[in-house]
Amino acid sequence: MAKTLFQKIIDREIPATVAYEDEHCIVIHDIQPEAPVHLLIIPKRLIPRVSEAVSGDEAVLGHLLMVAGVVAKQLNLAAGFRLVVNNGPHASESVPHLHVHLLAGRQMTWPPG
Repeated sequence: MAKTLFQKIIDREIPATVAYEDEHCIVIHDIQPEAPVHLLIIPKRLIPRVSEAVSGDEAVLGHLLMVAGVVAKQLNLAAGFRLVVNNGPHASESVPHLHVHLLAGRQMTWPPG
């Protein structure tokens, strides 16, 4: 199976602006930002999408949310931020590698889509 774009970034085959990294995930700046702050929190282990997560993925999924909080604090996003996870083509999923969008730096509207 071919590597996803995110696996190539994790393996440093494709450059990206890294905001945070640990043994479980990497956080990069989105190259097509939808807000002044738009980061992608990506697990290093491939989980294609949330609907394909399996028993045992709970720890890494929870870790992604914890990292979102850590990065938000580092960036002084006390005014708020939004987390988005797309699942499948109808949700505008563009890379089949689960990732969490962290959006901030402007007033968010509701409903989002």
